[in-house]
Formats: sequence, structure tokens, C-alpha cells
Amino acid sequence: MATPPASSVEPLTASARRLTRTAVAAAHTRLELAAVELQEERDRWLAALLLSLGCAAFGLLAGIALTAMIILLLWEISPALSALALAVAYGTTALLLYARLRRRFADTSLLGSTFEQLRKDRDALEQWLS
Repeated sequence: MATPPASSVEPLTASARRLTRTAVAAAHTRLELAAVELQEERDRWLAALLLSLGCAAFGLLAGIALTAMIILLLWEISPALSALALAVAYGTTALLLYARLRRRFADTSLLGSTFEQLRKDRDALEQWLS
């Protein structure tokens, strides 16, 4: 068996090294992008949690004060009607807060930029290979 001359193997080896370096650099970049997106997602969830806790705490305090005031003011007229009105008001407020929290998470996708970049990479590689 004859071995190929060294001059024909060197360009092939150099091309393989460049391709490997490029692939490693692309993978590294994509992993960095994924890490940044995961950190942003974590920060977004933490902000939502703190917003929810704040809404719950201050809503509870305001609800207690408002309930006591309304019950005292309307006790002579109708204690049951005042309690019903308060229940409706509190339920409506809870639904509004829930809707706001759902809207906050409705328009995002986890690692969207990373997957979009990986799709572009795949398309470019397929085009290059064909």
C-alpha cells in the first residue's frame, strides 16, 4: 500500500483543525448565550415572586383595614350585605392581580434566543455541506 504524500495530507489536517476550532468556538458561544438567558429567566422569576409577595402582604393589610372600617360603618344597616360586598370586591381584586401575573409570563419562551441561534447555525451548516 502506498502512503499519500505528506504535502496532500497537511491541507486536509489544517482544514480539520480549523473546522474543529470553529465548532468549539460556536459551541462555547451558544453555551454562554444559554447561561445569560437562564440568568435572565431566574431574575424574572425572582422579580415576579417578590411582586406577588408584595401584592399579597399589602393587599392583606389593606383588606383587613378596609373590612373593619366597612363592617363598622354598615353594621346598623346590614352586616351580611356589607360582608358580601367586601367578598365581591376582594375576589375581583384577586382576579385582576392573577391576570396581571399571567400576562407577565405569557409572552416569553425559555432560551428563545439560544434556540434561534442554533437554528441559524444548523441552516448555515446544511447549506455549507450541500
